[in-house]
Amino acid sequence: MLATVFDYRIGMSDSLNRLYLAVLAARDLDPAVSRTARLFQRGPAQMAKKLAEEAIEVVIDAVAGKPDAVVRESADLLYNLTVLWASVGVRPEQVWAEMSRREDMLGIAEKLPKPAKRSAERHARRPIVTLETRRSRKLG
Repeated sequence: MLATVFDYRIGMSDSLNRLYLAVLAARDLDPAVSRTARLFQRGPAQMAKKLAEEAIEVVIDAVAGKPDAVVRESADLLYNLTVLWASVGVRPEQVWAEMSRREDMLGIAEKLPKPAKRSAERHARRPIVTLETRRSRKLG
């Protein structure tokens, strides 16, 4: 079983590497014929929105108990993640290195814990200027 999981993981990273290279090749194509080029034309904010939409669809299908739909939506999610990586200059090998670092620390099936934030630090970083701007607009 472990060998099968390991072989699959290598195959998956290879597939995502190939997808990443295809995304890079498609980014300069005609946006009228390439969905990837259209996403690049619209920019990182639109890419992030599409990624979030796909993640929500995966969640909805998982909760509804639709494994076939989860598979399809997961493929869309990975595509949109790869497009966003390419847009912001993240290479797949950087993600694999981070995953390897985490595996060495906690094991592959664990996520690094978030550092605890003190309440005062959270409040100190609130954008007060933005609040004042909003109040001015309401009063004006």
